[in-house]
Amino acid sequence: MNFDIFKNKKIIVTGHTGFKGSWLFAWLNELEANLLGISKNIPTKPSHYNSLNLNKNSSWIDVRDKKKLKKKILSFQPDFIFHLAAQSLVFESIKNPVDTWNTNLIGTLNVLESLRGYKKKCSVVLVTSDKCYENLEIKRGYMENDKLGGSDPYSASKASTEIMIKSYVRTFFRNQTKVRIATARAGNVIGGGDWSNSRIIPDCVKSWIKRKTIIIRSPNSTRPWQHVLEPLRGYLILAKNLYQSKKLHGNSFNFGPNKNMKKKKVIEVVKYFSKSWKNASWKIVIPRNSIESKLLSLNCYKAERKLNWTTVLSSDEALKFTSDWYNNFYSKKKIKNFSLQQIISYEKRIK
Repeated sequence: MNFDIFKNKKIIVTGHTGFKGSWLFAWLNELEANLLGISKNIPTKPSHYNSLNLNKNSSWIDVRDKKKLKKKILSFQPDFIFHLAAQSLVFESIKNPVDTWNTNLIGTLNVLESLRGYKKKCSVVLVTSDKCYENLEIKRGYMENDKLGGSDPYSASKASTEIMIKSYVRTFFRNQTKVRIATARAGNVIGGGDWSNSRIIPDCVKSWIKRKTIIIRSPNSTRPWQHVLEPLRGYLILAKNLYQSKKLHGNSFNFGPNKNMKKKKVIEVVKYFSKSWKNASWKIVIPRNSIESKLLSLNCYKAERKLNWTTVLSSDEALKFTSDWYNNFYSKKKIKNFSLQQIISYEKRIK
């Protein structure tokens, strides 16, 4: 896939200090884009973003601050916007529901409000979540026209964000040919540089490096495991297609493992990942009233058909990419170079 379209283009990435955002920021930098990252802070320590040393292109703005956000967007005059800023953790959403709703829903609304009346051509990819669907624990993958919903504040905030975006497209951007908008719904991603709490691989790494036992809450849950570079490639392809044609304006796309990829349970992921770690141990403790979904997968036929996108790494390859990154990190080597090497290696794999 040729991404030359992004060279020298003005591109905003919100949430660029987070896990997915930092990888996208690094990739776009490698593509020689003119970048601006917008985030309120650096959310974790350690931080993949800090390792990349791309601070010169950052603006510290909370997406909930409409006035500052709009001023920055209009002054930068972007050709592309990738909106990834979010409160992305289910358990955190239960502790702080108001902050979750304000960040995920109002933050996205502020991005769209900033673009009302925007005169320059701009392709906007708004990233939500696979958890925006009403999860009925069905075996078939959810399709883009399935019912939206959510049983926790995070999931509900993402479903509501999708509804709000549709309303803005139909009301304010219906006949707007300059600004083109689409939403992206990705399944669970893994990869180096994720230091968030309550995520299986970061929890394993942080426990095992201290020779502690990891607690597994949902060993038999299946997830659409994919390496972080897979959906990010989908976002880039979607943005490119939006920029070149208005046909996809207002569309939503799922980005998850292809249908032929073997689904792995949480315990299978832990066992595979443990092979590269000394003193790896775990204990299964299932809560009585677990809020986590046991089964969640996406149907990505629309992305395959309209964007010519599908995952290229097997689940084992995705796990190896991830394990190699963390092992490299703890060997005290230059992680920035290693991250870029993985991006280049992935690009060669695509070709």
